[in-house]
Amino acid sequence: MTWTREPRTWLAIAGLLLLWASAFAGIRAGMRLSPTGAVGADGYGPGELALLRFGTASTALALYAFAKRMRLPERSELPLIGLTGFLGISVYHVALNFGEVTVQAGAASLLISAAPVFTALLSVAVLKERLTKLGWLGILLAFTGVALIALSGGQGLHFTPGALLILLAATVAAIYSILSKKLLRRHAALAFTCYSIWAGTLPLLVFLPGLLRRLPVAAPQATFAVIYLGIFPAAIAYVLWNYALARMPASLLSSFLYLSPVLASLIAWLWLGEIPALLTLVGGAIAILGVILVQAKGHAKTLG
Repeated sequence: MTWTREPRTWLAIAGLLLLWASAFAGIRAGMRLSPTGAVGADGYGPGELALLRFGTASTALALYAFAKRMRLPERSELPLIGLTGFLGISVYHVALNFGEVTVQAGAASLLISAAPVFTALLSVAVLKERLTKLGWLGILLAFTGVALIALSGGQGLHFTPGALLILLAATVAAIYSILSKKLLRRHAALAFTCYSIWAGTLPLLVFLPGLLRRLPVAAPQATFAVIYLGIFPAAIAYVLWNYALARMPASLLSSFLYLSPVLASLIAWLWLGEIPALLTLVGGAIAILGVILVQAKGHAKTLG
């Protein structure tokens, strides 16, 4: 199959990158983390934040689906949709939130950047996508740029349990992309986003008692941050991701995620005051060059 670089696809990619990059700072703002990594008394715990975020996203999408009389999926598709939502929403976001308790926002986005490598490998094995030698070189170059930032930052990026949780999130993100690609052959991006987010929100209800205790004491800034996460980096960004994923190979789309650490570091600087190191910018430039190489020369014109 081939794909067309249409303007709407590029706009969707730009939008989702900006929104997802802002999520790393938003998560820490919602938890009201102290410099030592303790969740603030007026913030939300990692699990409660995930439930409030995707409860907000689920409600917004449900209102839209009801207004548009969106059809429900076939019963035979529910197990695969449930697995996709569980991995891509429940596991990914709980692991990411707990990981960010001890890992700074910019550093967390760097660890998540392992996801495009996993996605590229799974795309070749499962979806039969074919990257050229220059494509693999671009992925290696982009990953090198991310690794340079990670290894030279000197703080916030050690292999603590939090860092390992974020690597777990990166792994399930790649699996989510592969499973989504299969389902998007039968469903529109908006409908599939609704199904997967609803399915992923249900397991998060285990955190409902804690959320009910947190809501009355949470700072308005924390609640605002989580509602922002639910509407923009969750509901809207996932629609944009699935829209683009339905129109281009998963390996190519995931390579854009290498740009997320640069954007996330800048947003964390503006929002949280986390000042990026000079090597963050150097590594970011290398990662951008790698992404350009993947997009320009990375993919075969036909897929097996």
